[in-house]
Amino acid sequence: MPVRKYTYYDFTLSLCPECLKRVDAKIVFENDKVYMLKRCNEHGNSKVLIADDIEYYKNIRNYNKPSETPYKFNTKTHYGCPYDCGLCPDHEQHSCLTIVEITDRCNLTCPTCYAGSSPTYGRHRTLDEIKTMLDTIVTNEKEPDVVQISGGEPTIHPDFFAIMDYAKSLPIRHLMLNTNGIKIAKDKDFTKRLKSYAPDFEIYLQFDSFQKDALVEMRGADLRSIRKEALHNLNEFNLSTTLVVTLQKGLNDHEIGDIIDYALQQKCVRGVTLQPTQIAGRLDNFNPGTDRMTLTEVRRNIMEQTTIFNSDDLLPVPCNPDALVMGYALKLGGEVFPLTRYINPNDLLDNSKNTIVYEQDEALHGKMIELFSAGNSVEVAEENLKSIMCCLPNIDAPELGYDNLFRVIIMQFIDAYNFDVRAIKKSCVHIVDKDNKIIPFETMNLFYRDNKKAYLEELKNEM
Repeated sequence: MPVRKYTYYDFTLSLCPECLKRVDAKIVFENDKVYMLKRCNEHGNSKVLIADDIEYYKNIRNYNKPSETPYKFNTKTHYGCPYDCGLCPDHEQHSCLTIVEITDRCNLTCPTCYAGSSPTYGRHRTLDEIKTMLDTIVTNEKEPDVVQISGGEPTIHPDFFAIMDYAKSLPIRHLMLNTNGIKIAKDKDFTKRLKSYAPDFEIYLQFDSFQKDALVEMRGADLRSIRKEALHNLNEFNLSTTLVVTLQKGLNDHEIGDIIDYALQQKCVRGVTLQPTQIAGRLDNFNPGTDRMTLTEVRRNIMEQTTIFNSDDLLPVPCNPDALVMGYALKLGGEVFPLTRYINPNDLLDNSKNTIVYEQDEALHGKMIELFSAGNSVEVAEENLKSIMCCLPNIDAPELGYDNLFRVIIMQFIDAYNFDVRAIKKSCVHIVDKDNKIIPFETMNLFYRDNKKAYLEELKNEM
């Protein structure tokens, strides 16, 4: 009998990358890779690489846990995913991280920008509008896990500190500032004032490359000195920082290991977040056929380019395992100890369990004894590990704080090419829009920005 050249694995709903209409899709294994096969009546067949690691892709399903929903849904389910976002009752995950875009404006015009920001695009939200947006998050979540103040470039908003003061007055567990670092680099007093929002506050610093050409291609400017000065000021005040790397295949993916090593040398840096470019917004120097990166390609590059993390350290995040990978390490006495490998995977699905990690590894346990039992000390941050280790069981190590933690996160924002409705329903990174709806990051950039809403209504009218 004739045999297909692939192995059929699963079925899902996706989108045509051309017209964004919902289409059937097969998930297949072929030549040790995972592909999505789909067909649009108007635009024909398409084949999209989903993963380059079949075993990891299959293992993702073992990391699901019961969905945590918000306390309030803001829209009704009518047309079906992804056309009812807001969140609708059919969504399967609350907002682990909610983004508040306080301005459309930016002091850069990056060739790569999912929001299409620039110095002249859009406007600043008013302070009252932003307060309502923040209040909406609290209404939906009661005690939001993480809220990120973003833009555009939020630090150029004329009411920036009033916005921050109001956000800190709310029952938000962890507040983030998403920034390109220009203001932090050029104004030390501004950085010092940011320190007043600690604890439970963090800088999400754009940090794509050490290379001039890569920065110009992605950001439109050579930002190397800006990054250096920003980190100098952040280190001076030990202001908790995550380096955020937007990845493009063949441009900066070879720098992953160097960026992680550099981050480990910075006093203020708590980790690195790696984000393959989402095909949305402004993409002036991007070819979807050659420049796309999958989550598993990023994961493999981490293992190949560092000596810290292995395959047991980089695990799916249970709230959205298709799109998120996490790996944790501890910084102790100038050494780095992988942590995630000592967590029982079953415990990831039950955050009520405690795991005393340093008793499970001889070298790590020995270092703990050396540092604490011998009377030495490690600087303990204002936040304890129990409160900031996302999606891991509680860590019973009261001597340790955020200064001792280092994390690597892969965050893949699904787009029209690799859109999988099963994964979208578990999206946990959301944006509160100016209409006070809570919208998954992925669908926001595909359908719900101002310049896309009219086309979304056309799609609905055709259904």
